[in-house]
Amino acid sequence: MANLNITTNANVKVAQDANAPVSMVTGWDKVFKENTQVAHQKVTFKNRYGISIVADLYYPKNLDPQQKHQAIAVSGPFGAIKEQSSGEYAQELASQGFVTLAFDPSYTGESGGFPRGNTSPDLNVEDFSAAVDFLSNQSFVDPNKIGILGICGWGGVALSEAQVDTRVKAVATVVMYDMSRAIGYGVGDGQDAYSTSDRRVIKNYMADLRTQDFKAGYANPSYNTYNYMVNGDKVDIYPALWQLDQNSALPPVVAEFSEYYQTPRGYHERSVNSHGLWQATIGLKYFNFNNLDHTDEIQIPTLIITGEIAHSRYFAETAYQKVGSSNKELVIVPGANHVDLYDNVKGVAPFAKLGQFFTTNLNK
Repeated sequence: MANLNITTNANVKVAQDANAPVSMVTGWDKVFKENTQVAHQKVTFKNRYGISIVADLYYPKNLDPQQKHQAIAVSGPFGAIKEQSSGEYAQELASQGFVTLAFDPSYTGESGGFPRGNTSPDLNVEDFSAAVDFLSNQSFVDPNKIGILGICGWGGVALSEAQVDTRVKAVATVVMYDMSRAIGYGVGDGQDAYSTSDRRVIKNYMADLRTQDFKAGYANPSYNTYNYMVNGDKVDIYPALWQLDQNSALPPVVAEFSEYYQTPRGYHERSVNSHGLWQATIGLKYFNFNNLDHTDEIQIPTLIITGEIAHSRYFAETAYQKVGSSNKELVIVPGANHVDLYDNVKGVAPFAKLGQFFTTNLNK
């Protein structure tokens, strides 16, 4: 038999533990103002894949640790970190008396996982389950009174978690995206944008990149020689994932996101969306798997909030129709676009509505 010249990608140069936290910053480095009536503590725990998840635990400073309290796990938007929207929502809900946990998903922010900027539908749901694992095992949390909140793309993940994890007793979303639909079919004007032929072109493009990535191997433990979606690349191939033509005007949806992620309002150095550093091949997983296939199996209280003029509104309305729970509500915030509900700059964030929803439904 002939001796073959085998090509591998085994030239890995990473930290000793690639799944360890990237950092554990204890000082206040959020993009939102600190509430002095709320305590926060950096925590870490592992998911079922062994990846270390880093989170901020928020709770009222007058919390009685001898009592068991309602708790809420929070994440999102897709590509954001806990120092951005999810942390602001978590802090505000903690000010209403909840124990809240805002976490960085695997491969992003301070959480572990290498190579960076990676994600998948299954892994996202696992991270939410791991957050519920953590909360369920705290002496000051009532394991029968845990809810979850997902923002933007993590709204769809929250619904996916709610349909499979029966420990979750109530679920809420804010300006939710169905990421499998958005990545696999494009963000359209209230409808899917990609044709079957468009999808084939994109799949060919990403498949070719996988071949290149294997050949390149790894260069370092942060941003390596994998192909990343950096601003300026191939707008005609995959515009839905932030690949922008530097000689063209920003697409309206991307321009709206940039108002948050690229300005002092929401910019953070660890945020994937502030840098455009997703791995360019992550879309293949979303082309193949749909997070919301079993939304009809959700039987717990469900609150879906979106903006009146949010470009993502059709995702929320479709999901609301599919949710199987008889206790469900769709709230349309008047005059609000998608990123208006990322924070409270315009005074429209639904903090009070969310607090009322979780108070009522976690007490049942």
